[in-house]
Amino acid sequence: MHYSLFTAVCIADSRLAASRSGKSPAIAIALSLALSLALSLALSLVLLVTPAHAQGDPAKLMRIISPYAPGGGTDVLARALGPRLTERYGQQVVVENRAGASGTIGAGFVAKSPTDGNTILLTSTGHAAVPSLFNNLPYDHVRDLAPVSQLASGAMVLVVHPSVPAQSVKDLIALARAHPGELNVGSSGNGSFSHLTAELFTLTSGAKFTHIPYKGAGAALVDVQGGRVPVYFMNLLSSVPLVKSGKLRALGVSSSQRSSISPDLPTIAESGLADFEMTNWYAVLVAAGTPREMVVRLQQEVTRIMNTAELKERLMTEGLTVVGSTPAQFGEFLAREITKNARIIKAAGITQAS
Repeated sequence: MHYSLFTAVCIADSRLAASRSGKSPAIAIALSLALSLALSLALSLVLLVTPAHAQGDPAKLMRIISPYAPGGGTDVLARALGPRLTERYGQQVVVENRAGASGTIGAGFVAKSPTDGNTILLTSTGHAAVPSLFNNLPYDHVRDLAPVSQLASGAMVLVVHPSVPAQSVKDLIALARAHPGELNVGSSGNGSFSHLTAELFTLTSGAKFTHIPYKGAGAALVDVQGGRVPVYFMNLLSSVPLVKSGKLRALGVSSSQRSSISPDLPTIAESGLADFEMTNWYAVLVAAGTPREMVVRLQQEVTRIMNTAELKERLMTEGLTVVGSTPAQFGEFLAREITKNARIIKAAGITQAS
């Protein structure tokens, strides 16, 4: 009920009660006004503390688009966020896999979706390489997609087969310089994150390797362990049991800081290649033109979810650290990543079909 109408009713009721009881109308009106104010304040507080998830539209479906195949990192993270966003928004959240063309099918779908905040792209590192790998995309990576937040990131690790006589990053660089092109470096595919990381290592070190692409990380790792491709950049967590068993030797991590998983392992940057940094990250974007308040709220909700003890612990077991950046921070980070990847791809002569 509107405050002024509610107050008027209370005053009229107090006068009637006063005339019946013989009490002073002024006293009765004062008491009634106090009651009216208290009730109004209580109503305001109820509205203020209403949970944020009650502000969603239950009639609308919210979709998280994973632009890669089921079972991958983006898919797993999307399915972890889905139920929790349902609780926060009070509307059903589903995960859809729209894989293909290095994630551009899913990204393009979100770029052309309504700007109501109900279609979310959850993507990963490869998103920043796509603009330089593909020509004539049906959407613009920067113009058509609005950054929301970088959710998490993790390091890669440079490993070698035990047959390689290199005990450090510096040793490997010296060995490759002495035998240019004789050492093979594997990757999970042309233009993949492991490929770009290897090419950045080549560019910054001045050492020459021969790139051997595989169809997926699993196939590459088989030959790395067999010594046929003795140099490889791989997921840090996956490397731990292989390093401990002596099947591979770890030389350095690709992040700017040492990892809590292997704190004794130096970064490649501190091993002599200043400013070397390549991290595997996950992030959320929406269609450009989505109202700012919706973007800000989504960032706040996903950051709150990512920082729950359960999810942080789960991510840690995957070698990932929660980031939770703001839209502006992630926008700046993404711009740097796109520029860095463009430089690597151009210098290495990488094309979609290479």
